[in-house]
Amino acid sequence: MAKDFTTRKENYSQWYNELVVKADLADHSAVRGCMVIKPYGYAIWEKIQAQLDKMFKETGHVNAYFPLFVPKSLFEAEEKNAEGFAKECAVVTHYRLKTDPENPSKLIVDPNAKLDEELIVRPTSEAIIWSTYKGWIQSYRDLPLLINQWANVVRWEMRTRLFLRTAEFLWQEGHTAHATKEEAIEESEKMLEVYATFAEQWMGIPVIKGLKTPNERFAGAEETYCIEALMQDGKALQAGTSHFLGQNFAKAFDVKFANKEGKQEFVWATSWGVSTRLMGALIMTHSDDEGLVLPPKLAPIQVVIIPIYKGEEQLSQISEQALQLKKQLETKGILVKYDDRDTQKPGWKFAEYEFKGVPVRIAIGPRDLENGTIEVARRDTKEKEILQQQDIASKIEHLLENIQQNLFQKAKDYREEMTHKADNWEEFTAKLNKGGFVYAHWDGTPETEEKIKQETKATIRCIPLNNKMEEGKCILTGNPSKQRVVFARAY
Repeated sequence: MAKDFTTRKENYSQWYNELVVKADLADHSAVRGCMVIKPYGYAIWEKIQAQLDKMFKETGHVNAYFPLFVPKSLFEAEEKNAEGFAKECAVVTHYRLKTDPENPSKLIVDPNAKLDEELIVRPTSEAIIWSTYKGWIQSYRDLPLLINQWANVVRWEMRTRLFLRTAEFLWQEGHTAHATKEEAIEESEKMLEVYATFAEQWMGIPVIKGLKTPNERFAGAEETYCIEALMQDGKALQAGTSHFLGQNFAKAFDVKFANKEGKQEFVWATSWGVSTRLMGALIMTHSDDEGLVLPPKLAPIQVVIIPIYKGEEQLSQISEQALQLKKQLETKGILVKYDDRDTQKPGWKFAEYEFKGVPVRIAIGPRDLENGTIEVARRDTKEKEILQQQDIASKIEHLLENIQQNLFQKAKDYREEMTHKADNWEEFTAKLNKGGFVYAHWDGTPETEEKIKQETKATIRCIPLNNKMEEGKCILTGNPSKQRVVFARAY
């Protein structure tokens, strides 16, 4: 199944694109820059969504849904946010089509159906949500307001790549309102921890938690927290963000509350989100030249059982054993598929499930029936072993846990290997060209940050939280610096 599949060393970008399509995760659509998420890819997204949703609700959040369309006047209300997203906006100007009088087989925009006010297709929902919150918040008793929505957004990207950057994508966006600045900052940091925990414990991806520089902040935020991951080609990927919005949106939409003394105050706000970009991170962190590699916690199929047989009688005997095994595994909460299709040979099935990243493959043949054994192959290391069927459910359960831990450790080891320090410009550019994270001093000015970006195509990924204070000199200007920041080329 993996024939004619580009390797990572040959062309990493092409390897990624081919893997997404050949592993049946997604496909290009008839709309330029948009994607179709196929059932197998969507099953992974559903597992991501379900776990994050659980974590959000455990921290007191509830789900709601807000409109796709934002009146232009509302979108313009918070100037920094509007300016930040203006170039990516899709705009609805008319609400009806009609038959072309000169060519009845074609439809044209009805000039008499122009909207009184243009509508922005949401690139993010702060404007429509905060205009709504104005009617929901009157008193301190209405706070905190902790709301999340699962939705789609549109950002008219010119250069697109499946999952990583598409004109329309799926995401969640949390939007919360608080009585104090301290509560809002605490919320922003709490949600960053949720994202980091999910990335490391479910996705198997180690991340750096940090703050964005003013140049890299979300438009309209006073502070942007982020988690940064490192992909196998040495490029960074922003895997999630949490924003402390201050009172900017509250003031733009006049959202006030009466405090305990009856005094009117503007509320304090946050927003935070992750998207289907996590799918890209998952693929690029763990997969190899034989296809997809999935951490067990997010795999739609955690174990596949494949019978090896000749004739219907052997298949019947093996199926009886396989279905018993399937039932035992399912009592442990393990997701199992028994593939008894007679349209493909076992070898083809082995290759198919290896390419799709199924963590564990079990093969059962006539000899296994005689000996009370099964052959178990793990996707992450390609190791195979023959196991006795006694207490097999517990053995497979522990194997899945081991695979989950191994994938995280492998990614962490790679990140450590690809993390460097640089103390001058020559050292910085040399290490940057090798890929990975480079910790280096920066003088704190946006002008220097922009010049480094222009000359190297590297950005400051974050200022790590709890960063070690360390006197030094900026790699570009030589001006004083009190801490290192994390540079990398990124997606």
